[in-house]
Amino acid sequence: MKVVETALPEVRLIQPRVFGDERGWFMESWQAARYQALGITGPFVQDNQALSARGVLRGLHAQNPHPQGKLVQVLQGEVFDVAVDIRRGSPRFGRWAGAVLSGTNHHQFWIPPGFAHGYCVLSEEALFSYKCTDYYHPAGEFSVRWDDPAIGIQWPLAGPPVLSDKDRGAPLLQDIPDDRLLPYRP
Repeated sequence: MKVVETALPEVRLIQPRVFGDERGWFMESWQAARYQALGITGPFVQDNQALSARGVLRGLHAQNPHPQGKLVQVLQGEVFDVAVDIRRGSPRFGRWAGAVLSGTNHHQFWIPPGFAHGYCVLSEEALFSYKCTDYYHPAGEFSVRWDDPAIGIQWPLAGPPVLSDKDRGAPLLQDIPDDRLLPYRP
């Protein structure tokens, strides 16, 4: 597998080896020892999948307490996936990294705990899959506004996104109380 650097050193774009022939293809999507060598140690305790239509934007989501690291990939379709550093005191606070993930490129994106995560669907529909390092805790979940001008994510949208009520009403990063954010630990 190949690891590509992103604008955020903790966030990694992983390009697994894909073996294909006339029958189709095969890839190893998770192997503890290989990923531990990259600093992605888990343990993973929950797998999630989401099916979304073109123009749907989910995020930017985070959770504290019980922050989640997420290893994300697209099984079918294409998305633009984003991680935002929201760790209190981080030298990269408010910076983002993004990557196109698709069912054809097989890339994975590692979003560590302490980062907000979101994606928008670029294809007619996309089947999104992710492994989480902690369980979903609704009481700890919060959102950061997807179009926060201080973050400045360049979403490749053809028009206004389709948002949930929660994401539409999310606050700007500057308006989230410090105690909701994980502290930066170098």
